[in-house]
Amino acid sequence: MSEIGKIITDLQVNGISSTPKKGNRGRKGGAGPSDHRALTIEGKTVMVPVYNHLSKKSNYQLSEESDGQFILQNSEDSKIKELSTTKEPNFYSLKTKDGIPYKSIALLHSKDVLATTILQKCIRFRNREESCQFCAIEQSLKNEQTIVRKTPDQIAEVAEAAVRLDGIKQLVMTTGTPNTSDRGARIMAEAAKAVKAKVDIPIQGQCEPPDDPIWFQKMKDSGVDSLGMHLEVVEEEIRKKILPGKSEIPLERYYKSFEESVAVFGRGEVSTYLLAGLGDSKESLINCSKKLISIGVYPFIVPFVPIAGTPLEHHPSPSTDFMIDIYQSVSHLLNEGNIKSDEMSAGCAKCGACSALSLFES
Repeated sequence: MSEIGKIITDLQVNGISSTPKKGNRGRKGGAGPSDHRALTIEGKTVMVPVYNHLSKKSNYQLSEESDGQFILQNSEDSKIKELSTTKEPNFYSLKTKDGIPYKSIALLHSKDVLATTILQKCIRFRNREESCQFCAIEQSLKNEQTIVRKTPDQIAEVAEAAVRLDGIKQLVMTTGTPNTSDRGARIMAEAAKAVKAKVDIPIQGQCEPPDDPIWFQKMKDSGVDSLGMHLEVVEEEIRKKILPGKSEIPLERYYKSFEESVAVFGRGEVSTYLLAGLGDSKESLINCSKKLISIGVYPFIVPFVPIAGTPLEHHPSPSTDFMIDIYQSVSHLLNEGNIKSDEMSAGCAKCGACSALSLFES
């Protein structure tokens, strides 16, 4: 185990209590890595919690020296100096042809990843008894940080500018689940087609399993290079508690969809999020990962980080030791299965900023 892997794991489960205003300060609320800030530590860019209750209690502090250098320090007076923050991207200053700020269409994740939530609403979100309890997808609408529906042309326009002005290397597209049998696959395909017509950039699409598996081929044909379908939690009782609506989709359905999608996208080009720390045992997460890898799916293990304003905003994060044990076991399984995050075309696992798993792969 590398020392930097342990440090980043510790940072991601504990957060940082104070950070300078300089650079890209991240964001609060919404889908994706919220209440985080991107930091580059010894060459590895990671998302670290800075705006939730965890960070307020953290022993880590980030400060800026008089020479402009950043110093990360904990209560034991241990310092890390090979550290920097990501810059505010150039495309954030622009607006679309119809006057919408580019950063309301798509955001910078990590240091070179563009991410957009095509539909900022979900059929389950308004009823908190049905919604995923950690989800904050509609919070950024309340804060007027984004718009409900991004059109294919808007996403393509922003993607082209982000590649040209900021060297963006991949696009991740996710969505709230619409009330349609394709579960968002259609809008993924439409957006990917528009983007690829304007700029050559690898794309990952993320949605729930569509009712008809033909949508996997349709997404692939439109320009989606890799696919994410996220389990989040795996034990049945934990699924019912954390994902009351989504848990109605049985795990067997997901596994069948994983097999069908791997047949289209290829081994290692399909991934799923597994959120550690929501109640699943270490053994359950490792056994699930083993099954996923045997199918050809990358299990992207991420420590659960609570988002302010959600039902789980005060839920504790997992311990550093818990995460390291899982990372070590799953990285061994990945090596055995010859599935590697850096060989994926695009996606969260390719980016790796929300997890330290990739640091344990080798």
